[in-house]
Amino acid sequence: MDMMKEGKLITRRKLLKTLTVTGAAIPFSRASHLLGLQGDSGWVKYAGNPVLGGQYGTCFDICVLPEGGKYKMWVSWRPKQSVAITESDYGIHWSPPEIVLPPAPETGWEDDINRPVVVHRGDGYHMWYTGQAKGHSKIGYAKSTDGIHWVRQSAQPVLESSLPWEGVAVMCPDVLWDKDEHKWKMWYSAGTQYEPNAIGYATSSDGLVWEKYSSNPILAPDPNNNWESNRVAAAQVIHWKGWYYAFYIGFRDIDHAQIGMARSKNGITDWIRHADNPIVRPTPSGWDADACYKPYAVLSHGRWMLWYNGRREHLEQIGLVTRSGESLGFVAK
Repeated sequence: MDMMKEGKLITRRKLLKTLTVTGAAIPFSRASHLLGLQGDSGWVKYAGNPVLGGQYGTCFDICVLPEGGKYKMWVSWRPKQSVAITESDYGIHWSPPEIVLPPAPETGWEDDINRPVVVHRGDGYHMWYTGQAKGHSKIGYAKSTDGIHWVRQSAQPVLESSLPWEGVAVMCPDVLWDKDEHKWKMWYSAGTQYEPNAIGYATSSDGLVWEKYSSNPILAPDPNNNWESNRVAAAQVIHWKGWYYAFYIGFRDIDHAQIGMARSKNGITDWIRHADNPIVRPTPSGWDADACYKPYAVLSHGRWMLWYNGRREHLEQIGLVTRSGESLGFVAK
C-alpha cells in the first residue's frame, strides 16, 4: 500500500521505518491501527463488495447456512420490516430476497422482525429472531420444515428484558445445539434499543423456556481498547477445535463499529481477545466507511467466509471477507 507524504509516494514499509528512525518505534500491528489500515488478521475483503443491498434498500444482520451446494441467507430486510431468504451458488451473487417471516403487530411486540439465527437439525429448521415494538426488543422462536415456511412457536417472546443491565432491549440471538449436553445455548445482546451494550448467555432444553446465566453479561466493553470501549454486541459463536469463538461487534461510539474475535473454552467465562482485533475494519471513503456490523462466519471449501453489515451514512448493505485455510489464526492478546 502506498501513501502520500509531502506530495510524494511513500510505501507503508518506508513510513514505518521513518517512524522507527524518529524514535516512534511501535509494532507493525499497532502502526497499522494508528494509520487506519487493515490489521494483519488474514481476513480479506471481497473486491466487489457489497454483495447484497443497493436496490433492495437496507439489508442487515444475517445468518448463512451452506446447504445442497448453495448458500442460504436469512436477512433482516428493513424496508419490509421482515426476515427474508436469498440464495447464492458461491456466496457472492444473491437471488432477490423473499419474505419468509413478516411482522405480527397483533402480538404487541412484533411490529418489526429482524436479526435472525437459523439452526438446521434432523427435525427441521429452528429460528430465533428479534421482534421490536414500542421502543422495546424481544426474542421470538419459529420452526420450519424447509427454511421458507415458518410457524411461530409462541405468541409471547421466549426471552425479554428482566435484569437491570438488559435495559429495554434483548436482541441479536445466536444459538447452537449442544448434542452432548442436550440443550440449546444462546448468546444474546441487551441494553439500549438503538444499539445494545453487552452480551449475555442463556440455555434451554426446548428452545422456548430459557434460563439466563447468573453472572451475565459474559462479554462487555473493554475500556483499554478504544475500538470496543463503548459497547459490544451481536456475537456469532462457533464451537471449533475445542474452543468457542465469538465474532462480535465493538463500538468506539454509538455510530462507529468494527468486528473483533475472542475465544473461550466453555463459551461463557474467561474470554480472550484476539491480538489482531479488530479483524474487519471500515474502508475509508468506502461503502462501509462508518461501520462494520454483525458478522456471520462459516467454514466452506477449505476457507472461512464471513458476511457482515457495512454502513456508510444511513445505508447498510452486506459485504464479504474471506480467510484462506481452516485456521482462524487466533493469537491471544
